[in-house]
Amino acid sequence: MKGRWTPRPASGGLWRDRRFVRFWCGQSVSQFGDRISELALPLMAVGALHASANQVAWLTALVWTPNLLGLFLGAWVDHRPGKRQLMLLADLFRAAVLLTLPIAYVLDTVTLGQLYTVALLTGTAAVVFNTAYSSFFAHLVPPDSYVEANSKLSASRSASFIAGPAIGGGLVQALTAPVAVIADALSFMASAILVGRTRVDEPAPTVSTGPSLLRRAREGLAFVIHEPVMRAGLLCATTLNFFTFLTGTGLLVLFADRVLQLSPGAIGLAFGVGATGGLLGAVASPGIARRIGVGRSVAVGAVLFPAPIALVAAATGPVWARLGILGAAEFLSAFGVMLFDVNLNSLQASVVPNGLRSRVAGAYSTVNYGVRPLGALVGGELATLGGLRVTLVVAGVGGAVSVLWLVASPIPGIRELGRAPAGGVAVAHSD
Repeated sequence: MKGRWTPRPASGGLWRDRRFVRFWCGQSVSQFGDRISELALPLMAVGALHASANQVAWLTALVWTPNLLGLFLGAWVDHRPGKRQLMLLADLFRAAVLLTLPIAYVLDTVTLGQLYTVALLTGTAAVVFNTAYSSFFAHLVPPDSYVEANSKLSASRSASFIAGPAIGGGLVQALTAPVAVIADALSFMASAILVGRTRVDEPAPTVSTGPSLLRRAREGLAFVIHEPVMRAGLLCATTLNFFTFLTGTGLLVLFADRVLQLSPGAIGLAFGVGATGGLLGAVASPGIARRIGVGRSVAVGAVLFPAPIALVAAATGPVWARLGILGAAEFLSAFGVMLFDVNLNSLQASVVPNGLRSRVAGAYSTVNYGVRPLGALVGGELATLGGLRVTLVVAGVGGAVSVLWLVASPIPGIRELGRAPAGGVAVAHSD
């Protein structure tokens, strides 16, 4: 079948689909490695290079800046055959870039400029991977299993937030941050091997005489703007991303380190314990969606994800109290983001035609993820002028307001997703 998903076994769900399980394993390993780098890079900047709040904010911003090119990278990816090969190459490239940090550490030449370069290059490879992933996923999983598949992938991602930061904090404390980054590089290599062995029936290559790159990019953006579900989801997610990235992982680590005065191991432990909420949210998302509907689950997640960030600003008292507040806020936020992501990603995958998937993903990420570096930079300035506690409160309250974008859209009324008709777009059943 060209451009269609390959049927999975009728019984046993996706766990009986060897291709999905193989892909799930690769993504799970990669997610665990990412959690180590997300902690190690800011700690490397703060500890070894004595970075300021603004400099840490720039590090976070540069990771997400390449998403501003997503509109064109997505159009380029959509025009190329072999999305799986692009994903494999993106993984190998990220592994090679990350390995430059421990090498520079051995040579005693690690600089903030190198950290910025690593953040920019790995961020660019991530955009290529993610735009290819949207098409690959649609041909790996049948539409009526989107929520189940996203739940399983998000569950492993959440599990990585439980163990990853604790492992990362321990590795940084025992081996130093640059050496700990090796674990993430190895995880990308493992992902590349497993992705390379996961074959799907992808669409036939687009002929070279097709529309120009600019026209394909415009088509992807036009679909996002005019399709009601995509438009409302984009506005909500973009608002969420802007406000939550006022703090981001970098400033949260900085707040925990300098204001709460927690050790790297304690910070990793708090993030890991809090991340159990993400695992619970990912596992519970399909059941919650069946009970209250896919669309309403998105709306609940849109509030529950950002609001707890403001609670971190209230952290004070003895060490156990500071750890408890940080962990509780992370728990609630992680539950909310999984409820939001699992259901919104599944809903959006059901309304995008096969021939537009990568360019729509690129256009979507240009706006949605492209606002993240802006949020990170604004957060750095706000933290410098008003302090870290004020920044946390603004991030929590402002992010919760994002749910207003959903109120007048079709999303809250959508209860479930169905199988795709001949055109390749799944049916969304509404109230």
